[in-house]
Amino acid sequence: MVIGASAGGIPVLLELAAALPARFPGAILIVQHIGAHRSYLPELLRDSGSNPAVHPTSGQVLERGTLYVAPPDRHMLLVGNHIRLTHDAKENHVRPAIDPLFRSAAIAHGPRVIGTILSGRLDDGTAGLLAIKACGGLAVVQDPEDAQEPGMPRSALDHVACDRVVTRASLADTLVSLMREPAGMAQEIPPPLLEEHRLSVGEPEPMDDLDNIGVPSKIVCPDCSGVLWSLSGKHPPRYRCHTGHAYSLQSLLHAQAARAEDALWKALRVLEEREYLLRSASQDDEAAHIALHSETLKKMIRAK
Repeated sequence: MVIGASAGGIPVLLELAAALPARFPGAILIVQHIGAHRSYLPELLRDSGSNPAVHPTSGQVLERGTLYVAPPDRHMLLVGNHIRLTHDAKENHVRPAIDPLFRSAAIAHGPRVIGTILSGRLDDGTAGLLAIKACGGLAVVQDPEDAQEPGMPRSALDHVACDRVVTRASLADTLVSLMREPAGMAQEIPPPLLEEHRLSVGEPEPMDDLDNIGVPSKIVCPDCSGVLWSLSGKHPPRYRCHTGHAYSLQSLLHAQAARAEDALWKALRVLEEREYLLRSASQDDEAAHIALHSETLKKMIRAK
């Protein structure tokens, strides 16, 4: 089970931990947008419920009945039954991001994966949920009306054929019920999905292999100023640069807005500094002129 949450997600996760039965029959991997800040979420989840919760280490083997929380500033991926932590480029302007986990889980476990999107802004997780569905897994989404921040759930519902729409109150029972159902038939992994996963972990040569899944756009990456490739056949539109940064359309617009605001503040700072320097230069010139005039008057007085 993989869960993605952002703003407004922690209260839902704590209620989920409290409602889950002890030794539930599966592992839960959680990405809560936290950035590089210290996270106490595993401790909070342990205190709320009866199951262990940890920040995993890279290479750790999954165990049933355990909640694994992506550590700060690390993407959390699944490779078989092992967890892989990376410091690869941000996706959707965040690290940890939801899409890399969901994408890797879909590739590793296909129809055995249940993906869940909870409260959050923008649309991280939508592409990952599409990947889970493409590989035969199940999609669960919190009702936007029940979410503190409806953006992520709304995007998921708008673009993914979701299997369940839940509230905070029904989330735990729904997930436990789904985990007890038999998995569907394994499906072939779509080649573009596999290619993007390989790109996100830096396995092929990105500048060559990006051409296999997209075309160069006329837009630069807000994080590194490299060219963004527009990924083919993606709805909603998605973009990726050769250094690994990836964006949904909403996250790209958000990142561009942040970059534009930063540029405006820098421009204002430069203009204010230039004004100060010009005023200083003007005052220095005026002082020098007065000193020269005074010295000339003194010489004239002495001569008389």
